[in-house]
Amino acid sequence: MQLPRLYRVTQQLARPQIASVKDAVCGELEKLGIRHNLPKGAKVGVTAGSRGINNIVQILQAAVGYLRNCGFEPFIIAAMGSHGGGNANGQLAVLASLGITPASMGVPIMAGADTVDVGKTASGLSAYINKHAFSADGVIVINRVKLHTGLFGSIQSGLTKGSVVGLGGPAGAAQFHSQGIEELPNTLRHIGSILIEKTPIMAGLAIIENGYDETARIVGVPAKEFLNTEPALLQEASSLMARLPADDLDVLIIEEMGKNYSGTGLDTNIVGRLRVQGFPDPQKPLVRRIVVLDLSEESHGNANGVGCADFVTDKLVAKIDLDATYLNILTTLFLQRGFIPLHFPTEKKTIETAIATLGAIDTNQLRLMIIPNTLHLDELYVSEAFLPELRTRPGIQVAKQSLPFEFDASLNMANRLLSHSAQCASHAL
Repeated sequence: MQLPRLYRVTQQLARPQIASVKDAVCGELEKLGIRHNLPKGAKVGVTAGSRGINNIVQILQAAVGYLRNCGFEPFIIAAMGSHGGGNANGQLAVLASLGITPASMGVPIMAGADTVDVGKTASGLSAYINKHAFSADGVIVINRVKLHTGLFGSIQSGLTKGSVVGLGGPAGAAQFHSQGIEELPNTLRHIGSILIEKTPIMAGLAIIENGYDETARIVGVPAKEFLNTEPALLQEASSLMARLPADDLDVLIIEEMGKNYSGTGLDTNIVGRLRVQGFPDPQKPLVRRIVVLDLSEESHGNANGVGCADFVTDKLVAKIDLDATYLNILTTLFLQRGFIPLHFPTEKKTIETAIATLGAIDTNQLRLMIIPNTLHLDELYVSEAFLPELRTRPGIQVAKQSLPFEFDASLNMANRLLSHSAQCASHAL
């Protein structure tokens, strides 16, 4: 098969960035008046989730250090719903893979699935909270605010969801997702309101990242203001989010999917595939064929979202831990996201098969794009068919010289972008 030549593209994205993580964290906690709201010696829990948030180690260290300087006894609470297998050992393993350990934090990490039911919504839903959080004198929720892959409305991923689903453990996560995608926004608000009123959750640190996966801003929010403040923070985060530079693609090749890039492995906002039964996919972007080449090690075998692809490699399939994947899928009830696509023994065979299914199409007209993952989109490859529109777009630079689409001796794609995103990931740790 004749494959198109490739052009390297660089997107210039908005790049607000904080100068000092420690100063930002301590400054926001000071504004919240944390030191004046609890007695000396108070036990204060700080949440840590399963997402690959940039600078999360430094953010947690700064929060723990501030609390200790206030005379409190801080500790970390594993807050990740059903992730990590829904058990203490799995949760601790996920946090360790992110660089979050008792040694790096200097405080204990409390994990486990046990929760306390602190109240009921009008419809009878339970407000669950992690037992370690419930027994604390105070809890500070730390989470990134961003668009979610299966939750719509003015509040999505952020402080409220970190409370309801993260601190809710497997029981809270399963109950939340059982309500159906259309009911999730109201469910989040109703359970969140009870948790804010009846538990030690006292405040949160909302993290906003720019399109380069860097910390753009950290905002301290009193717990009673979570529901009022998060809509504006979500709008800010959405405005900074990186996206594909085109909305109409024949083939999108994604070098790696994984939980460290998106909760769904592939960010549905980027690929335009929702894959929720009875709910339509977004109209844009339109991607006719999605090819995924590998599953990240940081996913620990959790391939949630693999069903958003059309073609994957045998290599990816071999890395899937069905227990971890099924737990995540059955918790969310988005079953189609767990369907394993057609898969082939080499990257070359996988890519060529995907292109062949488009029918007779001239190589010069093939709209093919390669990205490292759905989080890092500042550098990518495109085929020649994109050049007329991209070369006139502000903020986009297209290389003048093209490269051949090549494979190595193992028939793996030779034109790789992952080295760049790997540098970003290592920087995040």
